[in-house]
Amino acid sequence: MRLWSVHPKHFDRQALTACWREGLLAQAVIAEPGRGYSRHPQLRRFQETDDPCAAIGDYLTPIVDEADARGYSFARDKIRTTGYARTLIVNDGQLAYEWKHLLAKLEHRSPTVWERWRDLPVPDPHPGFTVVSGPIAEWEKVAADGAAHSGRTIIGQQEAST
Repeated sequence: MRLWSVHPKHFDRQALTACWREGLLAQAVIAEPGRGYSRHPQLRRFQETDDPCAAIGDYLTPIVDEADARGYSFARDKIRTTGYARTLIVNDGQLAYEWKHLLAKLEHRSPTVWERWRDLPVPDPHPGFTVVSGPIAEWEKVAADGAAHSGRTIIGQQEAST
C-alpha cells in the first residue's frame, strides 16, 4: 500500500489509479477496524486523528479531483465522508524520499511524465498535508539501497517477505 504524500498532479496514470484504489482500501479498513490491513504503517497518520474517516476522505478528494481533470471516471461517491478540515503533517524528509521513489517508477514506466518532472527538486505535497522539517517517517520501509518498498526486507543480496 502506498498512500503518497506527493500531490496527485505529479502522478502518471498508474500511480493515480493505484493511489485511488489503495486509498479506498484504506478507507474501508479505517471504517471497519480489524479488517484487512488495519495495522498497515501508512494508515497511522489517519488513524491518529480525531476523525480518521473524514481524514481519509479528505485525502481521497484531491485524487478524484485530479482524475476528473484528466477525464477519468473515478466514482466520487465511494468517498464515505469528508470534512476533517485540518491538514496532516508530512516531514520534508518523507516528501523527498517519496519523490525519489516516484521519479524512479516514472522513469521506467512513464518516461514522458518523468521528463516533465525529473528536474523538479521538491514536489508539491498532497493538498491534505502541511510540510514541516523532519526526517523520513518512522513507518516508512526503507530498502538497503535507499529506495522505498513495501512488504519486503532486503537482507544482503536476498529479499525476504515480511
